[in-house]
Amino acid sequence: MIELAHRSLVEHLVRRAVLSRMGLEREAASQAPNPLIVNVSARHCHLTAEAVEILFGKGHRLQPHKWLYQEGHFAARETVTLIGPRSRVISNLRVLGPCRPANQVELAYTDAIALGFEIPLRCSGDIAGTPGAMLMGPSGFFEMEQGVIRALRHVHMSPEDAAYYGVTHEANVRLRVGGDCGLVLERMLVRVDAATKLEVHIDTDEGNACRMQPDSVCEILK
Repeated sequence: MIELAHRSLVEHLVRRAVLSRMGLEREAASQAPNPLIVNVSARHCHLTAEAVEILFGKGHRLQPHKWLYQEGHFAARETVTLIGPRSRVISNLRVLGPCRPANQVELAYTDAIALGFEIPLRCSGDIAGTPGAMLMGPSGFFEMEQGVIRALRHVHMSPEDAAYYGVTHEANVRLRVGGDCGLVLERMLVRVDAATKLEVHIDTDEGNACRMQPDSVCEILK
């Protein structure tokens, strides 16, 4: 059986090929221990096992729909409806697995405005004092007392990657994105973990602002 490369890695290879043809690929990039993957994260939610059972039925377990770049993480087949203030809704909100210790909804600011939410910019998992929401699934409703945020843009690094870039856990770096709508994203949080692969996460507002494409030139700046 032939194992297909993850789409994120294919996009990285496209970027490298475009740069090479243009004669712009930096020598330093070829010396990096791992490819720089930049992914745009659309709105989604993380659920506890308890919430999954309430929303989808007793004994239900999340079913993988698409595997994500980080090992063991996946976009689930399951989706929910998010009910915001004044009964405004977002349907087909994708659930990401596996289950987590706390429920969390991650929206872009444009999503929050459409729903009538005032949401804070937070690191994933830092949900104390954040707004709550109602979730609706095929088997019931689940009320989140807190957990609706805009996720702080961040980059996952292994210790090897962190050493290469000369940064430590919870430091901040910048991401330069080239192209006609190129820009530099400031204050990107570094999250170092031996179990992760080098990957940048930005949301749809940020991805649209720089018109992120498979051949967009991306670079981490110290």
